[in-house]
Amino acid sequence: MIVIEGTVRIPPENVERARAVMEQMIRASRAEPGCIDYAYSIDVLDAGLVRVTERWESRAALDLHFKTAHMATWRAFYPQLGLTDRSLRLYEADPEPI
Repeated sequence: MIVIEGTVRIPPENVERARAVMEQMIRASRAEPGCIDYAYSIDVLDAGLVRVTERWESRAALDLHFKTAHMATWRAFYPQLGLTDRSLRLYEADPEPI
C-alpha cells in the first residue's frame, strides 16, 4: 500500500472558494481504481493549512492518478487559490488487515 501524507497552504480568505474544487478532486480521486482513501482537512488551529492524506493500493494506481483530468484541473487552480508550501511525503506500508 502507498500512503501520501502532507500539507499545503491556502490563504485563509481563499479556503471557502477552494472547497468546491477540493470536493471535486476528492470525489473523483475516491472513484479511481486503486484508491483506498483520499482526504483533505483544514487544520483546526491554522485555517490556511490543509492536511492531505491518501492511501493507494499500489504505486501503479498512484501513477495513473497523476495522469487524470481531475488532477490536471486541480493543479490548474493552484495559482488562483494561492496554494503554496506544498509538502507531501510518500510511504510504503503494509496493507491493512482484513
